[in-house]
Amino acid sequence: MNIIEIENLSHRFADGTIGIQGINLAIRQGSLVVIAGPNGSGKTTLLRHLNGLLLPTEGIVRLADVPIEKDLLKARQYVGMMFQDADSQIVGETVYEDVAFGPENLRLDRREVQERVDRALHTVGLQDLADQRPHLLSGGEKRRLAIAGVLAMEPHVIVFDEPFASLDYPGVKQVLRHILELNRSGYTIVVTTHDLEKIIAHADRLILMQSGTIVRDGKPEEIVDYLEACGVRKPCSYRLGVEADSWLN
Repeated sequence: MNIIEIENLSHRFADGTIGIQGINLAIRQGSLVVIAGPNGSGKTTLLRHLNGLLLPTEGIVRLADVPIEKDLLKARQYVGMMFQDADSQIVGETVYEDVAFGPENLRLDRREVQERVDRALHTVGLQDLADQRPHLLSGGEKRRLAIAGVLAMEPHVIVFDEPFASLDYPGVKQVLRHILELNRSGYTIVVTTHDLEKIIAHADRLILMQSGTIVRDGKPEEIVDYLEACGVRKPCSYRLGVEADSWLN
């Protein structure tokens, strides 16, 4: 079953710049899809159409067969977005308050908010830091906090835009572990990156973008030989002619 369907999607910004053009894409429920491409290839612009942060100039985006424009609030609950800069998503004075922000804005009762926050914090292992000030967290902990904030909205799809950027090795492993656990729990995961090394071993599908269009789409091993021609570094494992290995091994 396809959970996301995109038909002939194009977006032109106010200054006339074309962000994406002619995108046709279907994403299967429960899959882990990686979208790769250099800066300016249209990855983030595409992601922002998945929950209505941007609306199409042309084309349509459907979530579970429903066009997102019919109910933008529902679309933003259905597709949770994790931005590259985790600090930009922090709004609460404490870790608990930050995760509670989204459910509270849904006007849920206090018990439901508390249950959602507790579940989300336990899922990402931050339950012991509930009273901590978010800006005192490490980079990896901030990413996990952002994940918890998304989980508290109970989405079906979670989108990660460059989730490993600026993280050290332990931070990368923390975030990667949670991404994979969420996927195993049934969430559909979409990850954009220009650095495939950390995630490619776990991808069901690799989509390569260049100049606002999709140029390749398939299994990672079918796409890797086209990466460098499109400005994306080929992972070391494929350079050595061996199967990609997980960073968690």
